[in-house]
Amino acid sequence: MLGGTFDPPHIGHLWLGALAAGALDLDRVLFMPAAQPPHKGGRLISRAADRLLMTRLAIIGNPAFELSGLEMERPGPSYTIDSVIELKRLHPDTELFLVMAADSLDQIDTWREPDRLLDEIRWAVGPRPGSALPDRSRLEERFGERASRIQLLEAPALDVSSTEIRRRVAAGHTIRYLVPRDVEEMIIERELYRRG
Repeated sequence: MLGGTFDPPHIGHLWLGALAAGALDLDRVLFMPAAQPPHKGGRLISRAADRLLMTRLAIIGNPAFELSGLEMERPGPSYTIDSVIELKRLHPDTELFLVMAADSLDQIDTWREPDRLLDEIRWAVGPRPGSALPDRSRLEERFGERASRIQLLEAPALDVSSTEIRRRVAAGHTIRYLVPRDVEEMIIERELYRRG
C-alpha cells in the first residue's frame, strides 16, 4: 500500500510504486488517498473526490497499480495503522508492505503508533531528494531487531513534489511531464490549484 494526500499525484508517486513493485516482486500496489491527512494541519487540501479521481487517472496505465478508497470511506483522520489493520482483516493471507519515501520515514515518530505499525506490516522505503536513505545501524538503533522488516529501495530519486506542482499551476506555469497527461488535463479543466 502506498498512501498519501495525492494533491496531486505525480510521477514521483508512480516511480515509488513501480520501484517497490519491481524490487519486492509485488502483485499489486494499492494507491490509497487519505481523506483527512493528519500531517497536513493548516493547509487546505483539494476535495477528496478530486484527489481520488486524479489518483485513478494517474495509475490507469499500470495493471499492477490499483486504487483503494478505504481511507475515503472512513470518517475522521486517516491514520495508516487503521488502514493496515483493515487491509489485514480483508486480506488475511496476503503479505503486505507499506511503501513510503525516505522523508516519511524521517517523520515516522510523528505517526500514530509507529512501532505497532512496523509489527503489523513490513515497510519498503524509497529515495526522496533531501532525505537520504538511512543506514542499517540507524534503523537498528531506532527499531531494534524489527529493523529487519524495513526494506530499503536503492534507486534514483525524482525531485518532484505536489507542493511545487500546486505552486506552478497557481503561477500559470507548465506541469507537463511532472504529472501524467490525464491528471494535467483534469487540473486544467477543473481549474484546480488556481484558487486562493
